[in-house]
Amino acid sequence: MPALGANAALAVLSNATGIRFDPYFAFNFFVEIQGILSGGFSEVSGLQAETETQEYAEGGLNHYVHRFAGRTRYPALVLKHGLTPLDALWLWHQQVARGNVIRLNGTIYLLNEMRLPVVWWNFKNAFPTKWVGPDLRAGSNDIAFESIELAHEGLSRPALASIAGVGLKAAGFF
Repeated sequence: MPALGANAALAVLSNATGIRFDPYFAFNFFVEIQGILSGGFSEVSGLQAETETQEYAEGGLNHYVHRFAGRTRYPALVLKHGLTPLDALWLWHQQVARGNVIRLNGTIYLLNEMRLPVVWWNFKNAFPTKWVGPDLRAGSNDIAFESIELAHEGLSRPALASIAGVGLKAAGFF
């Protein structure tokens, strides 16, 4: 008899306990850099990881191609928020522009309906590579936004089952 995978195990647990695992809303998040809450961002993009593959066609084997994992790449994180007098991101970028590269670690937290962190991504050794100021137009009443791009050395995320406090490993599912 096959064993249950993690998602199937969560579904069984959900049905047995009545606990629902609804998707989280994407607008409920905050960003922390080096242990300091870095303001209310309106947008975070670049939460991605892509592993390159290398193909090898083995002679005499025509029904498939071997694929091997290569390097994993992480695109820049882009943080966007309304422009305020708080200028820590601008100052951080200016340090880098002057040749003083300061690398910092941070975390992006996704919150549930009660505004409690439920999923988070840690990024490490980040530094700003691009700062973009607001588009200024006299006839507009839009909010002035700034954004900053952060190069980093990777993302990590704790297992969802451990965040939810679900003891799936203890129950023999892993």
